[in-house]
Amino acid sequence: MSSSSRETCQIETNGGVTLDARIYRPDAGDSNDKLVAVLVHPYSVLGGFQGLMKGIAMGLADKGFTAVTFNMRGVGKSTGRASLTGFTEVDDVVSVCNWASHNLSAHRILLVGSSAGAPIAGSAVDKIEEVVGYVSLGYPFGLTASILFGRHHKGILQSPKPKLFVMGTRDGFTSVKQLENKLKNASGQNQTHLIEGVSHFQMEGQAFDGQMVNLILEFISTL
Repeated sequence: MSSSSRETCQIETNGGVTLDARIYRPDAGDSNDKLVAVLVHPYSVLGGFQGLMKGIAMGLADKGFTAVTFNMRGVGKSTGRASLTGFTEVDDVVSVCNWASHNLSAHRILLVGSSAGAPIAGSAVDKIEEVVGYVSLGYPFGLTASILFGRHHKGILQSPKPKLFVMGTRDGFTSVKQLENKLKNASGQNQTHLIEGVSHFQMEGQAFDGQMVNLILEFISTL
C-alpha cells in the first residue's frame, strides 16, 4: 500500500503557459532528502502525458522523495500547443524546476526524462542551477528520431552533471552501439544500464516502473 500523498497544482511558465502538475509527497516524517525528482513524460504528439510517470513518481515518494509530474504544453489541462521538436517544451521543464525550487524547498533536483521527454529534459539540465543529476529512460538517439530531436543531443552530452542512461537492448529507436557511440565523448560522469531483451515501449510500461524506481534510487545515492 502506498504511503505517499498526491496533490494537484497549476504552474505558470515564463511564456504564460499554464501547466497541470501533480506533486507526490512522502508521508510526514518519511522524507529522506531535500532532493526533488521532476519527471518529464514521453512525446506529447504521440499521446505522452504525465499519467505515464505516475508509477515512478509514487514509487519515489514511497521511498521518501518528493516527485513532480506535469503535462507539457498542449497536453490535458495544460494550455499552449505541443511542438514537434520539443524545443518550446524545454521552457516547461525549466519553469517546473524553478517552481519546485521556490515552492518545495528543492535545493537539489533530479531530472528524469522518458522517451522524447529525455531529450527535452536534457536540454534543460544546465539551465537550472539546482539540477544535480539527470536520468534518461530510453533516450531516442537513433538516426530517424534524430530528425526531430537531434538538436537536443549537444545539451546533455556536453553537460558536466552526472547522468544515467537506461535503455532496453531491443529499444527500436536506438541501438546499443548508437548509445555507446554517443556517450563515448560525453562530458562528466555517465552511467548506463541496459535491460536485456526489452523494447522501447515495453520499458515505458507499468511492469517496469518498480525497476526504474530502483535504478533511480541507486543513482541518487551516488549524487
